[in-house]
Amino acid sequence: MRGHPRRGEAGGEVRELPSERGAEVGRRIGVGLMYGFWKPRVLGAWKVPATGPVIFAVNHSHNIDGPMVMGVAPRPTHFLIKKEAFIGPLDPFLTGIGQLKVDRDTTDRKAITRALGVLEAGGVLGIFPEGTRGEGDFASLRAGLAYFAVRSGAAIVPVAVLGSTERRGRLFKGLPPLRSRVDVVFGDPFEAGDGSGRRTRKALDEATERIQKQLAAHLGHARRLTGRTADAG
Repeated sequence: MRGHPRRGEAGGEVRELPSERGAEVGRRIGVGLMYGFWKPRVLGAWKVPATGPVIFAVNHSHNIDGPMVMGVAPRPTHFLIKKEAFIGPLDPFLTGIGQLKVDRDTTDRKAITRALGVLEAGGVLGIFPEGTRGEGDFASLRAGLAYFAVRSGAAIVPVAVLGSTERRGRLFKGLPPLRSRVDVVFGDPFEAGDGSGRRTRKALDEATERIQKQLAAHLGHARRLTGRTADAG
C-alpha cells in the first residue's frame, strides 16, 4: 500500500503516511542482514495478529534490536525512531523503508499523527517504550505507548530481544559476535485500555501501569524460555 494523504480530526490535511510497501522492502532487507550476520531464533511469531492494527512494544538494549525485529517479524513494521538517526544517507533510506522520525525532546505532533495514521490503516507500529537504549528490562516506560494503544485501540504485542548485548564481537566491537544467536520472543497480544474508551491522564497512567506489568511478565517468561535468565539484553 502506498502512503497517501489523510485528513485529521479537525479537517486539516495530514502529511503523507509512511509507505507500507517501503516497510515490506525494509523487512526483506532486514531478513537478509539479520540472518546473514547472526543466528536469530524467533519464538511466538504466530501470536502476532495477521491483520489489523498492532503495536510491537520492544525492549531496547542495543542498536540492532529494531532492525532485528523488523527482519524477523511476520509483518512489515513502521518503527518510531529518534530523529538523530536520520543523518546523511540514512535519512532517505529510513524514510524510504517506511520508518518514522520522532523528536523525543518535544511533543512531535507530526510523528504522532503519522503513527496514528499507520494504526488507523491497520498497520504495525514499532515502539521502544523505554524511550532510550538502556537495560532493556521495561523498568521505566514513557506514556507514549499507552497513548497510541488507547487512542487507536490497537493490540500490543510484547517483544523481547535477548542476546544482543551478551558479548561483543571481535571484528566489530559495537555489535554482537558474528553468527552468534539472538533470541526474539513475541508475546500474547493484549489491550491496554480498561474498555471504557477514556483517554484522560488518569486513564493513560493506569494503562501505562497495566502495560508495564504485562511487558515485565513477558520478559521474565522470555528469559526462562530461552535460558537467558541472567541476560539483560
